[in-house]
Order: sequence, then C-alpha cells, then structure tokens
Amino acid sequence: MRVWVGPPAVSLWVSWHSMDNIWLHRYALLVAASTLMLVIAGGLVTSNDAGLSVPDWPLSYGKLMPTMEGGIFYEHGHRMVATTVGLLMLVLAIWLWSAEPRRWLRWLGAAALGVVILQGVLGGLTVLYLLPKPVSIAHACLAQLFFSATAAIALFTSPGWKQGAQVVEDSGRPPLRWLAAAAPISVLAQLALGAAVRHKAFGIIPHVAGAMGVTALVFLAGIGVLTQYGAHPALVRAGRALMATAFLQVFAGIAAYISRITTAESIQPEGVMVLWTVVHVAVGALMMAASVLFAIQVARNVRRAVPV
Repeated sequence: MRVWVGPPAVSLWVSWHSMDNIWLHRYALLVAASTLMLVIAGGLVTSNDAGLSVPDWPLSYGKLMPTMEGGIFYEHGHRMVATTVGLLMLVLAIWLWSAEPRRWLRWLGAAALGVVILQGVLGGLTVLYLLPKPVSIAHACLAQLFFSATAAIALFTSPGWKQGAQVVEDSGRPPLRWLAAAAPISVLAQLALGAAVRHKAFGIIPHVAGAMGVTALVFLAGIGVLTQYGAHPALVRAGRALMATAFLQVFAGIAAYISRITTAESIQPEGVMVLWTVVHVAVGALMMAASVLFAIQVARNVRRAVPV
C-alpha cells in the first residue's frame, strides 16, 4: 500500500501497518500453539505404542481417511495434525516473506518451513523402515526444534520486541551469556535422551543423570537473571518462564517414571502412564522453547562487561 498524500493518509498507513503486524504476531502465536499440539499428538502415538498401527505412508491403508479405531486413531490423527501444522507454517512463511521487512526473519520463516517438511519425511521413514531408533529419535528432536523456531518467530513479531533492547552489562560469574547459550543445547540433549528412552534405545539412567545437570544449569541461569537484573522486564520474564518449565518438568518426569513402573505388567498402555508421559513430553517442549527464548533475550539485552 503506497501513500503519496498528506499527514492524514500517512497516519492511516501507519495504523494499517500496525494492525497488519499485530495480526502477523497473532497468527505466529497460533502456529506455535498448533505445533505444541503436534508434539502432544506425537507423544500420544509413542505412549500408546501406536507407531506401526498404520503400515504405509503417506496414505493410511491406501486411504486419505481410514477407520479411526484403536492405534490408527493416534497414528493417523498425528498425521492429520502434522499436515495442518505444515499448511499453517506455509502460510506464515509466505506472510513473512511478503510483509516482513527484516530479511533474517523472512529466512527464519523459510527455514522453519523446511524443517517441518523434513519432519514429515522423517515421520514417513519411521513407518516405512519399522521405527529405526536413530530416525525416530531424530524425528522427536526435530519436532522440538521446530516448536522452538515457531516460538521465536512469535517473539520476533511481538510489539515488545519492536520496542528495542534494554542493554545491561554481564557481571556474573560464570557469565550469564555463557549459561544462556548452554541452556538450549543442554535441554535439547536431554530431550534426545528422553526420546531414546521412549524408543527403547537404552535405559533411563543417562536421562535421569542428565535431568539433574540440566536443572542445575537452568536454575543457575534463572537465579542469576533475577538477582542481577530484577528490574529488566524482558530478562525477568524469560528467566521465570525457564525456571517454571524446568520445575514442572522435574515433577512430570518423576510422575511419568513412577506411572511407567507401576503399570509395567499391563498388557496395554495404561491411561495414567500415557497421561504423565505425554505431559512430560509437552512440558519438555515448553522448556526447550523457553530456553531458546531465554538465550535470545540474553543475547539481545546483555553485553559483556568491559574490564576496568
């Protein structure tokens, strides 16, 4: 929309452009929320041992819509959610490319679209090759990365982000910037260990040991933010969100482990085990996204202290 006339028309253009940005941000939030639903749907598939309920791909028993019963409900339902999220991401990528002036953000949208396409291909390979553990684990990890990417896009399109940075100096030991950069890497590694446990690649001990290390790192970073930068709203929100999801994840993990032990003799997956396992997977995705957003806010707002 071009404007060649006086101040009233310019004011109208600014108002229209602002509304367009608001709707882009709201749509990005919708895509992120839908992606979390996709992660939950994937957790329902593995928790209900429904991964091979549909033996073919991309169709299901040669149909677009098979009879939704038993494990087919979870497996084909997961595919339906994945297709919906893929289409939503396609629209978001096109919207960003046509309306977003920041080139790097346009490319981030394109990269996220590529990730969700790759995610679909990996999902198909898990079926066609009968759940190979490396592919299944990669499929789970890529889902977490895609969700974090959509959360980041939602942050970058938000009004708060466009208000600019509020730069502070990093005087912590160890430096907060180091902790923030390590947080998403360690969380992703821990999620990979969790996926390996769910897909029976190895036992739970590495996952439990990793959980203790990741939790300590996350709380060290979060407490560092609250003690050093308690008056910085963006950093405080990011730090609190990261610690809250870590706290919930610890208890969800304990509940999932106990429910799995107590129902180990059951022929079919018990509802309580499925519930807590899916909650654990979903909160893990939220923690991954929170760690990424935390790292982004620290990288933007915290600079290295200048030696005196």
